Amino acid sequence: MIRVLTYGTFDTLHYGHISLLQRARALGDHLTVAVSTDDFNQLKGKASFHNFEQRKAFLLSLREVDQIIDENSWNQKFDDISRYNIDVFVMGSDWYGKFDELSALCKVVYLERTREISSSIIKSLLS
Repeated sequence: MIRVLTYGTFDTLHYGHISLLQRARALGDHLTVAVSTDDFNQLKGKASFHNFEQRKAFLLSLREVDQIIDENSWNQKFDDISRYNIDVFVMGSDWYGKFDELSALCKVVYLERTREISSSIIKSLLS
């Protein structure tokens, strides 16, 4: 079984997120998604429209997502890869090169983002 892991806030879930999750899942047999907790978002200076439990529920309703774990810090990625026996680590291309050191543990893939949509764009249109 090939296990894939990605991270994100996944606030205001949109088709760009869905596309990323579909392409990540296509890289393996099992997709684990680490979702930023509300406390971690606060540390990052991010405010989410939806709370952590709502964002988890949205993602768990998608057939591509097999498991959700909490993202509590920037530094947990090495531990998560080992703990969950991850084979492929996936992030959007806006993070290109920032996680290359993880390639010592697993394959690192940066997937192209859907440029015409983002949570930031949605939030700006709502304000």
